[in-house]
Formats: sequence, C-alpha cells, structure tokens
Amino acid sequence: MDKAVLNSMTTAEQRLVAETAKAALADLDEEELLALHSRIRRARSKYVTSYRRSAAGAVVKRGGRGFAYPKNKRDRDKAEVFETALAQVSREVAAHASRAAAELKEERLAAARPTKAPAKKAPKKAPAKAAPKAGPATARTKRPTTKTSGGTKQVAGRSATGARRQAKRDA
Repeated sequence: MDKAVLNSMTTAEQRLVAETAKAALADLDEEELLALHSRIRRARSKYVTSYRRSAAGAVVKRGGRGFAYPKNKRDRDKAEVFETALAQVSREVAAHASRAAAELKEERLAAARPTKAPAKKAPKKAPAKAAPKAGPATARTKRPTTKTSGGTKQVAGRSATGARRQAKRDA
C-alpha cells in the first residue's frame, strides 16, 4: 500500500486499515472478522461511489474521461487501499469458514460412528463357481430389461402405428 495515501487518511480510516494486518487478524474470531469485513466494505463502497460520481461530473467539465482521470486520484487511491484490505479480510474469513466446516464435518462423522461395534466374524468363503459354459456371447452378457414409462409409451406408439397401417390396408 502507498504510504502517502495511508498518511492522507483520517485516523479512523488508518485504524481500520491497521486492523487488517496479519497479526491483528489472527486474534479475531469468525464473528469479529465478519464485522470488520462489513466495516471495510462500507468504507470501500464510500470511496468507490465518491470516485465514480466525481469522475462522471468531471468528464463533462474536462471534455473526456482521459482528461478527468488524473483529477480524481485521491478517492481512487483510497478505494484501492480499502479494496486490498477487504481482500485480506475476505481471505481470513474464508479460512475460518473452511476450518469451521472441517470441524463440523469431523463432529458429524464422530457422532455417526458406533461407540463400540461388536467384533464381526469373518464371513464363510463360498466355494468357487465353475466358469460359465461357452455359448452365444449375448446370452451371457445380456441384462434383464425393465419397463419404464418411456419404454411403455414407445411400445404403445409402435402398436398404434401398426394398427393404423393395417387399417389402411384393409380399407
């Protein structure tokens, strides 16, 4: 971050940015991180909105976006500082959420495990079956068919088509 921009900020804004240091973020829990995240987002939105409004007004006054760009540097730089701070806090919130999800998953898995399972006996081994006899390949690999609503409709459609053809021939 640019030191000149940080020094031009108010003390409240400087404290807000200082709260996003690694050491300061390590001491916060998830709820405190979310509160900090919303405060920083509000500050970032304030300067982004201010920058956009003044830039839009300067375009008409100066005669183009390129001419208006350098005149609104302070708000743009402050918005960038808060954007960087917001990214740091967002990463920390994501890390906390990930850890909380992992802990919750472990708790659910531990609760689902039986407390003390009875010792299971080894299953008896069945004698090996003889290899299938050689025959047509389709007889060995064909799976039984199941009727579905789509199949039933197709069968009904085919029989209706056949009935129409037969009626046409008979006529």
